[in-house]
Amino acid sequence: MSIRLGLVIASLAVVSASTAAQAPTPVTAHAKTAGVTKTKVAVPRTADGRPDLQGTWDFAQLTPFERPGEFAEKSSVTEEEAEEFAQRRIETTNKDKRDGGAAADVERAYNDFWWDFGKRVATQPSLVVDPPTGRVPPLTAEAQKRLADRRNHYDNPEERPLAERCILGFNSGPPMVPSAYNNNMQLVQTKDQIVIVNEMIHSARIIDLNGRPHRPKTMRYLTGDSVGRWEGDALVVDTTNYAQDGNFRGSDTNLHLIERFTRVDADTLRYEFTVDDPTTWTGKWSVSIPMTRTDDLMYEYACHEGNLALAGVLMGARYQEKQK
Repeated sequence: MSIRLGLVIASLAVVSASTAAQAPTPVTAHAKTAGVTKTKVAVPRTADGRPDLQGTWDFAQLTPFERPGEFAEKSSVTEEEAEEFAQRRIETTNKDKRDGGAAADVERAYNDFWWDFGKRVATQPSLVVDPPTGRVPPLTAEAQKRLADRRNHYDNPEERPLAERCILGFNSGPPMVPSAYNNNMQLVQTKDQIVIVNEMIHSARIIDLNGRPHRPKTMRYLTGDSVGRWEGDALVVDTTNYAQDGNFRGSDTNLHLIERFTRVDADTLRYEFTVDDPTTWTGKWSVSIPMTRTDDLMYEYACHEGNLALAGVLMGARYQEKQK
């Protein structure tokens, strides 16, 4: 939960108006979630027959990103195991501690009031579903060196991470991953485009559905170049052309991302993505995240480049240099 200061992002109102006439029409479809096939459910559709993916979706998850040791041999967990894991995490994570004095309190960033990891947990042992171990493949030697070279640079603002500089959110992607707060995204759909707006640092992505090819490799973007297509009832988004600074978990400009959005039922959107970057990881890997429809509003996230926190980081580095 962060400080929310604004109104709903105005630009979405214009796009939403173009889809208002597309009254959803219930149809029947099969849904499969976390390896369990459900009974037939009604999936709303737009006037052009595509699944209606529109709405505000919450992707907060207590499900661990990678499979913990206690579930090492399991490809799924029972609802009881999932609930027990979630309760333990709620009880042990981000407690509002006051021990250790002022310095320790500052180093903890926020106390418990500001965190919003959610309370849901999926009946899957990890969000990473491939490889079967539920673990991200090892970094290549090249990536390990690249990441080591990037660490602990405080000479100028450009050397600091994009999330720290309030340019991109640490959970907004692409790809999107659950994190500490602002795990909301709004999806607006027309026949020719999809718009995804993340509440974290109000990141917006416009995805063309007109069949255009990727832009030339010389054109690079912090969030990549995304083009979409429909595969049956799944929206598939293909993203390449990342800028060097737009890295995800240490990825390079070679990152190739495939995302899939599938409407499972009235309240669930299954979000899946596959990461392919041979200069960073020794193999491809995939994630599956259930998103839940929410009636919460999308508000401005009051974080901007050049804020006092960034100046404080650099001033702190200069202070430490003087102490040596």
